[in-house]
Order: sequence, then C-alpha cells, then structure tokens
Amino acid sequence: MTHLRIGPVEGLLLVVLAVCLGLAITTGRPALLIGLVTACTLLVAAFLSTPLSLYILVFSMLLSPEVMVGGLAGKGATAGRGLTLRFDDVLLVVFGFVWLAKLAIHKDRPPLLRTPLNWPIMLYTAVSLLATLMGVLQGHVKPLNGFFYNLKYFEYFFLYFMVVNSITSQQQAKNLIVASFVACFLVSLYAIGQIPTGERVSAPFEGESGEPNTLGGYLVFMLAICTGLLLTPGATSRKLPPMILMGTASLALMATLSRASFLAAGVIVLGVVGFVTHRRPILLILVLVGLLSSPFWTPDIVKKRLLSTFTQAPEQGQVHVGAMRLDTSTSERLHAWKRSLEIWRQSPIVGFGVTGGPFMDAMYPRVLTEMGTLGLMAFGVLIWSLFRLGWRVFRDSPDPPARGMALGFMFGLAGLLVHAVGSNAFIIVRIMEPFWLYAALLARAYLLQRSTQAAQPEETQSAPVEPPQGRWSPVSRLAGPQPRAPRPSAGQP
Repeated sequence: MTHLRIGPVEGLLLVVLAVCLGLAITTGRPALLIGLVTACTLLVAAFLSTPLSLYILVFSMLLSPEVMVGGLAGKGATAGRGLTLRFDDVLLVVFGFVWLAKLAIHKDRPPLLRTPLNWPIMLYTAVSLLATLMGVLQGHVKPLNGFFYNLKYFEYFFLYFMVVNSITSQQQAKNLIVASFVACFLVSLYAIGQIPTGERVSAPFEGESGEPNTLGGYLVFMLAICTGLLLTPGATSRKLPPMILMGTASLALMATLSRASFLAAGVIVLGVVGFVTHRRPILLILVLVGLLSSPFWTPDIVKKRLLSTFTQAPEQGQVHVGAMRLDTSTSERLHAWKRSLEIWRQSPIVGFGVTGGPFMDAMYPRVLTEMGTLGLMAFGVLIWSLFRLGWRVFRDSPDPPARGMALGFMFGLAGLLVHAVGSNAFIIVRIMEPFWLYAALLARAYLLQRSTQAAQPEETQSAPVEPPQGRWSPVSRLAGPQPRAPRPSAGQP
C-alpha cells in the first residue's frame, strides 16, 4: 500500500489554501469565493506541473480579460492612457514565483540555462532601467510609473527564461506549438465573427475600442510560423491543420484593416518568394499569380482602407508628399519620427526614461526618446541575436520541426520589424508573449542541438577502433579491421 508523502513545503501550501478558503466562506461573498478557488486551483496546478502552467499561459495570452489601471497614467508617455493589466499578467507572476520556489527547493538543478539570448536580454534590461533611473532623477519620470511600465515590458523576458528552463523534451515543445495554434485558431474565429458588425475586428477582451493593430501583428507572426513549418520538409506530418489555420488567420488579418500588418505580411511574402525561388519554382509561380490577381479577390473594404492613405479629405496636420496628401494617421507617425529626433538631441545618450517622453505609436522613435542611443544600440543587439539564433537552428538542427519553426520565426521577426514602423510591436504584450514563447523554444532546440553535437565526439572517442591491417582505403576504413594476409610459405615464390 502506497502512502502519500507531504513535505513541509506542501504542508505549508495546504495550510495557506485552507485559511484562504475558510476566510472566503465566512465572508459570504460568492464572487470572492469563486475567485479564490480559481486562484488556489491554478496555484496548485502550477506547483504540481510546470508544463501544465505553460499550457494555461499559452491560452491566456490572447484569451484573457484586461483591466485599465487609470491611476498610473504616465507623464506624457501614455497620453492619458492607464496601465493595462490582464489576467495572464497575474498568472505569469504567480506561475513565475512558483517556478522560482521550485528552483530554490531543487538546488541540484542549474538556476538558469546559458542561451545565446541571455546577455542581450540583460543588456537591454540594464539600459532601460538606467534610462528610467536617470529620468526619475531629472524629473521626467514618476518613479511608480517607470517601475510598473518596466515591469510590464520585461514580463515577456521572464516568460522566456521560464520556458527555456522548464522544457525538457522535444515532445513538450511540440505540444506547446500545437496549443499556440489552437489558441490562434480560436482567436481567428472570434475575429471572423465580428466581421458582420462592419467594424474593425480585434482580439477578445480588448475593451470598447479594441486594438486591431495588435491583433494584426499577432496574426502576422503566427502566420509566419505556419509558413515556416509548411515550407520545411518533414516539419509536420499533416499539412491540413496548418493550412486551415492559415486560411482563418488570413481572413481575420484582412478584417483588422491594419495597414502596418498588411505591410508586415507583405515582407513575409517577399521572404517566402526569396526562399522558394531555387527550391520550388511552382510555389514561386503560385505566389506571383496570387499577387497579380489580388486586385480582383481582395475585399472592397480592404482596398478602400489602403487607398484611404492617399484619398482622405483635407484635414489639419496632414503631410504632403509632392502632390499627394497622406491621411492623418500616417502623418501622425511621420510627425512622431520628427519629434523624436528633436527630443533625442536634448538627451542623446540615455533618453528621458520609460514614460518620460511623449507617447509615440511607433517603436523606433519611442526607443530613441525613452532610451537614447544606448537603448537603440541595445535593441539592435537584441534583434540581431534573435535573427542569429533562428539562423543557427535552421542551418544546423537535425530536427525538421525545429528547422521549420526557426524559418517561420525569422519570417515573423522580419515582419514585426516592419510592423514596428507604425506600432509599438516589441512592447505590446499580446504580440510579445507568443513571440518570446517561440524564442524560448528555439533556444531550447539550440541547446539540445549543441548537447547532441558534444556527445557525438565523446562516443566516437570512447568506441575502441583498431587500425586497419594491410592496404588502407576508405572502404576498408568503413568496414573496420581487415584480416592480415597469410605469409607465403618457404616453398612458395
């Protein structure tokens, strides 16, 4: 008969849960009771199974509600916006602390695995904190604002380290990919269901106004991952599910009417064309036919959205390029680039700190004003390290799914770099959480590849190999030791 052993940590956890549930029951508040029961269930699940907590996080990335904390509006940086907190933010904090507690308990495990992204992440984090600290000292940043915004921006780095150090097998990585595809499919169906309303679609729980640009960036990245897996031989045994996902996600992407997302998708198409030119000419022909026929099959509302960039009625603040007149949204982003250079001249080294400058809906001007030249350089190092990691896995990994994921990741990163021209793509949590999830899976594949390569020479050296006898040839070397030819007897010539 087996007995359930409860250690001191498990016992303390059960006592805390019992006290919380007892207090909730005595208060007589059903909502509080339900919330505490849910929180306790998730806490126990996270403590008992780290992979289970990762699956919960994957589905909560785009399917969790959010709340606006209006009291944390920054000085100029948020332009009246509050700090948006979502349920998966809370989940990530809870699961993260449980993961750290388990690391403290199991001291035989290494605290953090060494990956190619560790020091670029630390460099970017250090520059951001330094810039924010300087902004606080100079009076540009409120300490509470800077702290919480930095914390929110860096939570996806925490997700990266948590996934890298929790995944122990290729099967777990594949299961997370499948879970992310299922979540993307559900989000796409939700977006498609909004099309009859005539409004621009957005992800679930985005508030009253919604964020179509955010949904577009997320869909572009997930479409890139699907494309990489489909283009890599052996990456997926069944082509139909990824193709169905690509169809639904593409329809949802068009319904966002996000021009930055359309540009990002165009970059991915160009990358695919360059990739298949010498490998599969038939795919190149199909892509070119699709592009040339796009005016006939593209929905009218999408064509009107694209043409509105140049056909908007005259309004104040529009930028004129020769005889053309750009719409107010595009003009505002161009003005942001101009303002960022003017602000950068005032503090060119470290900028004004996170939330210290005016709000800009473009990633590169925002980095320049908030973190200065050092921040822009640290951001460039981080992006280069991500591309390099993807290329290493795609070039050297013997695992086809890992190679397909790496190819799609590079496509997606290129698309997000274009998307960031008209959005804050690299600090939007709903885009960055899936992005850094796949970055962690790539890093784990890279570490597995290196460990396999390191084990092969050891096996070769440990195997006893006798030198071949007689004449050497490649065939005899492969065949192993050959029998020595008999010596001629005294009577033989």
